[in-house]
Amino acid sequence: MILNEWRRHNVERHKINVRLDESVATTQPAARSYTVHVGDTILQDIGGLLKTDCVQRAVIVSDQSVNATHAKTVAEALQDAAITIDQLTIPSGEASKSLAEAERLWNEFARLKIDRKTAILAVGGGVIGDLTGFVAATFSRGLDFWQVPTTLVAQVDSAIGGKTGVNLPAGKNLVGAFWQPRGVVADISTLTTLPDREYVSGLAEVVKYGMILDTDFFHWLEDNALRVRDREKRSVAHIVRRSAELKTLVVERDEREITGLRACLNYGHTFAHAFETATGYGTLLHGEAVSLGMMAAASLACSLNRIDQLVVDRQQKLLETLGLPVSTTTLNGIEDNDLLGIMSQDKKNIGGKLRFILPSAIGEVETVDNVCHEFVISAINKLCRDA
Repeated sequence: MILNEWRRHNVERHKINVRLDESVATTQPAARSYTVHVGDTILQDIGGLLKTDCVQRAVIVSDQSVNATHAKTVAEALQDAAITIDQLTIPSGEASKSLAEAERLWNEFARLKIDRKTAILAVGGGVIGDLTGFVAATFSRGLDFWQVPTTLVAQVDSAIGGKTGVNLPAGKNLVGAFWQPRGVVADISTLTTLPDREYVSGLAEVVKYGMILDTDFFHWLEDNALRVRDREKRSVAHIVRRSAELKTLVVERDEREITGLRACLNYGHTFAHAFETATGYGTLLHGEAVSLGMMAAASLACSLNRIDQLVVDRQQKLLETLGLPVSTTTLNGIEDNDLLGIMSQDKKNIGGKLRFILPSAIGEVETVDNVCHEFVISAINKLCRDA
């Protein structure tokens, strides 16, 4: 069992502290432990946070879709705090999480004469956070950066934990670095501006936490799915805080995926990353691919007699109630061997053998090796048959 216990946290508090092992060698010792700030309408406070961190100059890297809204709010807050700013814009979409965009940012950083006293702020979704974090980790051998996630998937998952990176044609996130932010500012008011499809997509990562770590949270999601789907503010605040707490709990215990504990966060992702790569980045939103991946993983676990059909059905019902896909036609025409080949590039694999994170019950998952390829393909094909 990857994790059979977790410490309950007060879901009402607005600060979640990520405490990392200071004894681990790092080029970024001062930034290893940091705070995730969760609240409503808190972007206006970011100037004070950075001023407390002795920041005098900052560069805002933002998704073009938030330039006139959330990035503008951040810029004004920094200017009010007498912090000098520059702003750079990244085109929206998964295609921007590329080496080409990373190179463009490196050159822009050089043009702006950015030094190690300059703070970098990533304002936007997971693409912006992953790309900007990777560029910050590698420019001048490491710059301080802040995560300012404005999408649900980023607030509950990708902005926390220090994973950064870009995609290659061969697969997602194959080039990257562990680089912890100085802090995370998750303002739930930004979620009101999200298109419905993007908001719903982010809910897949929320369901993931219930499936892998927290049975009570899964039950709560079942009871409150419609409130969450309708973006009822108290429910949204709860899912963001609880997800952040659970992600923090795992990261604190296995920051760099050394013990295998952090691998539990990849439930459904071995399938999902293959789906995203095979269909072309952006065809499926990440959360949509994760939803399909969790269904494939649950189906696979059931075929291996690790769970019964009731668990599969409960997961499916929750995903459907939230508006997430549980079947697809986007994989039609893609060869089985092509999908297996992409999955063979997954970072969890050892010795070229596929490894999966599979449930043994709601709230519990395990790492499973040497799964017969026929079972894997059958689980994928079931997604297409049910579409």
